[in-house]
Amino acid sequence: MSRLGTVGSPPAPWRAACRRRAARRSTTARTTTTTTTKRRLTGERPRQGVTPDSLLSLHDAGYRAVIERLGAGRVLDIGCGEGFESLRLAGRDRWVLGVDRDGGAVTAARRLGGDPPSHGDPPSNGDPPSNGDPASGGDPASGGDRAQLRVAQMDALALGVADGTFDAVCSSHLIEHFNDPAPHAAEVARAVADDGTAFFLTPNAPCDFENPFHLHLFEPNELGRLLGRYFEDVWVGGVDGSARVKADFSARRAKAQRVLRLDVLDLRHRMPRRWYVWLYTRLLPLAYRLVARGDTGGATGITADDWFVTDDVDATTLVLFAVCRAPRRDIGAAEGRRWRAT
Repeated sequence: MSRLGTVGSPPAPWRAACRRRAARRSTTARTTTTTTTKRRLTGERPRQGVTPDSLLSLHDAGYRAVIERLGAGRVLDIGCGEGFESLRLAGRDRWVLGVDRDGGAVTAARRLGGDPPSHGDPPSNGDPPSNGDPASGGDPASGGDRAQLRVAQMDALALGVADGTFDAVCSSHLIEHFNDPAPHAAEVARAVADDGTAFFLTPNAPCDFENPFHLHLFEPNELGRLLGRYFEDVWVGGVDGSARVKADFSARRAKAQRVLRLDVLDLRHRMPRRWYVWLYTRLLPLAYRLVARGDTGGATGITADDWFVTDDVDATTLVLFAVCRAPRRDIGAAEGRRWRAT
């Protein structure tokens, strides 16, 4: 049974519990961010008109796979960015909380969802969206219901939500951004309800190309073992691309490798990592314009329809897709307390 209750109006006990939890965890999140830099979340964001079509469609296809497996209820989207995909999760029977640690992204996502930045208490307190009438939102079939999306600034390692609050939790292309991904997996397990579902999307290690933001890449067995520590029921499959998607990836990778060969002294791997990240962040849009001209803005015709979910994962599968149920409360809670104490 869904914990949704009246759509857009979470019950009072849930609101009160989330307020208390948010206050405690917001302090923990600030401490975690400043004192445990190796666990700090890093990130790069796809952008329309800049990021190649095949990469944008990769993210679209992953969210589509999640949406196809959602029921009614409350959904938590961790690492929501500017909220475009979070909005797709929302609907007349689904209330979505998108969270991100980046303040600029949260502000943009709030505008997208009609949730102004000066809204008062953070959305994690469980209050209904700014317009609680689901009939006043957009048509979910056309891409989501703005009235059912709220956004908050939170750390993915110390979420300001009560235990077992959400019917579904989505972590899309996020877990690879931690040196130690276990605390993030534990937080997802803590946030999802006993009968809820958690979804993880992450690059398949053999298919990932050089990216300083990707700190821990997974192959299927390793991802399954990690998530199996926190969930009793774990399925790991893939979201894979068609032949033309893989041809696009291969062609762009070959161009990038030619550019990287110019770094004959391998300086990018010898300099301090923060310098490399700084350079990568600023040069990536330029690199896309130089090596991926004609690959953006829909010019290639590649869309989410060129992707599919599969049980058969091999070294050529582009994305890993995990569906997890039955969170292990004792393990996740104990490990969470230990991590937050360090």
